[in-house]
Amino acid sequence: MKFTRVFACMALAGLAGSAYATNGMNVEGYGPIAAGMGGASYAYDNGNAAMMNNPATLGLAANGNRVDVALGFLGPDVASSMSGASGGDAYFMPAAGWTRKTGNLSYGVGMFAQGGMGTEYVMGMDGLPERSELGVGRLVAPLAYNVNSNLTLGGSLDFVWAMLDMRMAMPLMSMAGLITPTGMGNGTIMGALGNMAMGGYDVARIDFSDGSDFTGKAKGYGMAGKLGFTYKVNPMFTIGGTYHSKTDLGDMETSTSGASMIVTDLQGNPTQTVPGKLTVRDFQWPETYGLGVSVQATPKLMVAADYKRINWKDVMENFTMSYSAFGDTVTFALPQDWDDQDVFQIGLSFKASDAFTLRAGASFSDNPIPDATMHYLFPAIVEDHYSVGVGFAMSKTSELNFSLQHAPEVTQTSPMGYTVSHEQTSWQLMYSKRF
Repeated sequence: MKFTRVFACMALAGLAGSAYATNGMNVEGYGPIAAGMGGASYAYDNGNAAMMNNPATLGLAANGNRVDVALGFLGPDVASSMSGASGGDAYFMPAAGWTRKTGNLSYGVGMFAQGGMGTEYVMGMDGLPERSELGVGRLVAPLAYNVNSNLTLGGSLDFVWAMLDMRMAMPLMSMAGLITPTGMGNGTIMGALGNMAMGGYDVARIDFSDGSDFTGKAKGYGMAGKLGFTYKVNPMFTIGGTYHSKTDLGDMETSTSGASMIVTDLQGNPTQTVPGKLTVRDFQWPETYGLGVSVQATPKLMVAADYKRINWKDVMENFTMSYSAFGDTVTFALPQDWDDQDVFQIGLSFKASDAFTLRAGASFSDNPIPDATMHYLFPAIVEDHYSVGVGFAMSKTSELNFSLQHAPEVTQTSPMGYTVSHEQTSWQLMYSKRF
């Protein structure tokens, strides 16, 4: 096996665009094996996606090397009664991983899209396009150890990157009201905003976007980690659990003049443009923990179920941005107040023949975004997911796996009176090679 090919695939995975909102901003299932089973993944071998699910399940695989190369597609259907249908309806996410098991030890490396959210509207209140696109990815180095024939312990060290584009317009006075500390008379930027408001200007816009689905104008980097275990109670019944730490990401930043503050007059004409630097302060991915079971009910039928808790409340209280220009800095705090999210996932896998494995599953959760802070640019409001999948063994050492997921429409109304609807269809395709 030429490992240069493996790492070329991983480099391609590093270009992964944002994964559209599913469980909040978290993908409901990593890898088509788990995704086809409703996302349940904590207590059985689901391939190299274990790096994102429960790294201890790598220890359930057979000895040898495994390479997975995958492509995911997410097709959100979002519409707002204020801005119309979102044009952000197709997101592609490559991923790749390599693992090796030798004796009791398993290790490897992989790249995956963690999650995100985004929308694209033709026209905002100032007549210009609006969009948001947040993407988070991980380079993962996992390690698993079979303590004995029943117990496996695992963990991973994750390099995490985040990227964001935003083109957002709002009434000038509303933007001024988000500035902390409050008030418009102190400092160059705040004083300029105050003069513009008194001069009849109506709408303000924060604009930083490179227009690409694979990069973002503002970028940040950091670290995170995971721990996990599996325990075989008996040959039929396995328990698994995992803990994913909160990330330690640095601030996402544009270049010195990579963003613009644009103010329009009452007729919608952009008359003031202030280039500057946009910084997203302390954006973090939340800690997650969960437990799962798998039951080999018959030689052909396996059933798996997981519970996970995603602690959004700790990291999504406010979405805080600072804007720097002319030697001055102002900070905007967009209230979020997300709730923590409980997710229940269940799936089954049926080996129909030596070549074909059939899968089906479902995932159930609540919408973590309260009505009071729901925003049409960030409608991460879908709840339940239903999935099917199929595995095809092309030979004793290679296979294809495919999953198809659908999230039914959820509609939510903001305090401003507009509604947002969001449903989603996605798929994942993966080729695996063992050697």
